[in-house]
Amino acid sequence: MVVPLAMGWRHLLFENWPVDPDVVDAHLPDSLPVDTYDGQAWLSVVPFTNVAVRPEGLPRSLGVRLPEINLRTYVDRGDRPSVYFFNLDAEGVASVLGARLFHHLPYYYARISLEWTGEAVEFASRRLHPGDRPARYEATYRPAGEPFDSSEDPLARFLVERYRFYTEAQDGSVRYTDVKHQPWTLYPAEADVLTNTILSANGFEEPAADPVYYCSPGLDVVASRSKRAD
Repeated sequence: MVVPLAMGWRHLLFENWPVDPDVVDAHLPDSLPVDTYDGQAWLSVVPFTNVAVRPEGLPRSLGVRLPEINLRTYVDRGDRPSVYFFNLDAEGVASVLGARLFHHLPYYYARISLEWTGEAVEFASRRLHPGDRPARYEATYRPAGEPFDSSEDPLARFLVERYRFYTEAQDGSVRYTDVKHQPWTLYPAEADVLTNTILSANGFEEPAADPVYYCSPGLDVVASRSKRAD
């Protein structure tokens, strides 16, 4: 049995597009209905870094840093609004292999750099995972307004206040992990995105609509062990 993991999520950008629900539904397992806001499904690219990743109960000093970028959408299986991950690209080879083997997560090895300049985050990722589609992302992002509680904005609450995520394992089974953390504090954000092939690497065309941006300095998280969905 894999133990729960504690970590921090830091320097996040949420880059979000409204998409036709049928487009997203075609990429989901049959058991996971797409969730919508005002009739639209949403795709989100989220670059950030994990910090102090370690088994729950161990001191932060023993944790590792794991820069990451993922593509996700939103599903609602029963009465539990959740996230579905299409991919998670991350820097550490050992961490990627461990996440694939023990947590059944679709991690891919990538070369990632993340630098906080004091005013903005400079992020760049290039997938190097053998045998998989190349994927690149390069952006600079920054706050563009005052902080707010995610509960104050219905769309922001829909996109970030989710405490379970689903993935499809390599054997085709659907698995889930529950997460615990405090509610999000967000900022409206602006981003200069120079390269983004994360969507096309997962079979999606570039959305016609402009993205909605939020960013956050982050929060601390505990993730349960992976479980097979019924």
